[in-house]
Amino acid sequence: MTELNQTGRSGVDSEPDRPAQPGAFPTDEPGKSEPQPGEGSVDFPVSVVLPAGGTGERTGLQTPKQFCTFLGRPLISYTIQAFERVSWIQRVVVVVAKENMDLMADIVWRFQHRRVRVVAGGSTRHRSISSGVLALGEEEEEEEEGQGRPAGRRPEVIIVHDAVRPFVEEDFLREIAVAAKEHGAAGAVRPLVSTVIAATSEGYLDHSLERARYRASEMPQGFAYDVIRQAYQRVTYKRDLAAAESIVKESLSRSACVVTGASAAAIELADALQKAVGPLDMELHVVPDLVGGASSRCLLEHWNFIQVSVGDPRLSEVEALLTELQAAERAPLHPPVLIWVCVRSVSDRPSAVGAAEATAVAELAASAASRWNILLYGIQLRRSQEAEHWQRSVLKVAKIASALIHERSAALVGQIMQA
Repeated sequence: MTELNQTGRSGVDSEPDRPAQPGAFPTDEPGKSEPQPGEGSVDFPVSVVLPAGGTGERTGLQTPKQFCTFLGRPLISYTIQAFERVSWIQRVVVVVAKENMDLMADIVWRFQHRRVRVVAGGSTRHRSISSGVLALGEEEEEEEEGQGRPAGRRPEVIIVHDAVRPFVEEDFLREIAVAAKEHGAAGAVRPLVSTVIAATSEGYLDHSLERARYRASEMPQGFAYDVIRQAYQRVTYKRDLAAAESIVKESLSRSACVVTGASAAAIELADALQKAVGPLDMELHVVPDLVGGASSRCLLEHWNFIQVSVGDPRLSEVEALLTELQAAERAPLHPPVLIWVCVRSVSDRPSAVGAAEATAVAELAASAASRWNILLYGIQLRRSQEAEHWQRSVLKVAKIASALIHERSAALVGQIMQA
């Protein structure tokens, strides 16, 4: 990044105690540009992004600083006006918190700002600036598609400035814009006046830095449009994608469809499971099968399925449900989970699912995972006549099922767990 000092001259330090960009509040009408002494021309399009999403927490103010009023006008309006006075700036994007969108729109209307677009920001300043940069790209696309946005060229340079700093000089903005176009990025700096130290990992003084070699970075900063857009896409895309994937997975793991086969005992278990999963932040939808009407919608709306079989193990029910899931072709987005709950009588031997059935389940699960990316698990439950014991068993099934759905463990695929 090319560094410019506060006087607007590249490579020459300003006085250490001089405030950045001193001046008076602009008093002429918004959107008007008056030539200044020594004014040069900028023959390429430039736009400005003003991140204004602060909440006032750091300053302890009830009203965010950008909306505090001075001489009857919010501070943010003075900052906008300072840029509107510059004839070669074509657009000012103000990025505010979502809850302040209406307030900012009212300020734009009341003080007749003409070249302003208000957009909602993100949870951090970094994300808010990204929102402003992307909004300028959206305007370009909308103009190309003829959606009625004001005519204008895509900015070659974007200037980022603090929304609460209206003291900005056109000559310095020109220096920033020209340097950013030439070098890709440019910014204001000032010499360091305080002692800067390097600390050890334990927090003790290690050594002092040589102040002459360092500068403090300040606003405004300018960037070639393609440079800053690509930078934000590279920095935020993978992070946002990972976060979005995590949110989607969490959302998909909060519900499941229980298929009962219209068996009274299976319906009874499904009803008990519905109550048991409530504290586990899950919701169960019970259907007799996945054919027709509301039942078939479960196949489209859910990624987790529990097939309840009562009595003799019937893998044919599981195979039929796997066929339905495979036909839906949903596995590439997120692997569906199918849990086979086999309910046996308490009088049956403890290992009611014999070696042959266990082997069949393991083979079926391996095939479903490799061919269709569907994860098949098994849970065996013994039906007890003792109410308290039965409730404990149902709760255990609910916890096992919830864990399998959330973790989607490859190591447990094809195994039959005891409840």
